[in-house]
Amino acid sequence: MEKKNDKFRQSHLLVDQYISYLRVEKGLAQNTIESYSRDLLRFLRFLEKRGRSPLQVTREDLTAYLSALDGKLSTRSVARNLSSLKMFFRFLVIDGKIKNSPARLLQTPKLPLRLPKILSRKEVDLFLSQPDTADHRGQRDKAMLELLYATGLRVSELVGLMIANINLEAGFVRTMGKGSKERIVPMGSKALDALEDYIKDGRGRFLKKGRSPYLFLNLRGRRLTRQGFWKIIKGYALSAGFKKEVTPHSLRHSFASHLLEGGADLRSVQMMLGHADISTTQIYTHVTRERLKAIHEKYHPRP
Repeated sequence: MEKKNDKFRQSHLLVDQYISYLRVEKGLAQNTIESYSRDLLRFLRFLEKRGRSPLQVTREDLTAYLSALDGKLSTRSVARNLSSLKMFFRFLVIDGKIKNSPARLLQTPKLPLRLPKILSRKEVDLFLSQPDTADHRGQRDKAMLELLYATGLRVSELVGLMIANINLEAGFVRTMGKGSKERIVPMGSKALDALEDYIKDGRGRFLKKGRSPYLFLNLRGRRLTRQGFWKIIKGYALSAGFKKEVTPHSLRHSFASHLLEGGADLRSVQMMLGHADISTTQIYTHVTRERLKAIHEKYHPRP
């Protein structure tokens, strides 16, 4: 029994070392690290039932584990679990704990192409017109929505912005993306105007007599959370009368798709979105083609 407990403790220690490696050396975002942690803990529970440690895992163990997930999780979730395991065993090889990864020859399940949901330009205009800028909350919300659509920032990047990240004179925003990679993204005149109004007037009303380095604040004068921003998005989608679901990512997707529709090159859009791999950005070319096809079918006399 004592040997069994030692084996389990060793397994959890290996996972802890791996998570530390992701955080310190790889600089991955906290949300990504939490996802990997959940996947690996699920795998450890599977191994414990089989009386094995990660250092003893064979390809057959992994195949049995993935089969056990099949039917319980979506294909996309199974693929993510396999990706988590491949990275974990690659770490064990790099760290000299094992010679070869048992996951190296396993094939990732083929995923169906899932096109991002976007808003049309008219829908974006309607959505961005919802905040009432007569009060400080409306000024803040207008600035956030305009900035999100103007730059394509991720929600975590938006709520993490500090005053020092904004250059109103040059018209740029500096942000820290996934993997702690910094990028600079230009913003248009409408986002600049909304930001100037908020910074000069509305932001001070949130702060009252307090201080904060963060750009967007809640009613207590603290940094606005992702959950808080999500509620704001849902409220404005409701007031705009949208039947479709609108999420914070809807504006990011719309930003990319509308740029490509307007003739922007894929590499530039990749840089602005902060994608490490251009293949991630290419999904928006599919969206553009689908929209063109729909327009053709709707308006051509012989579709």
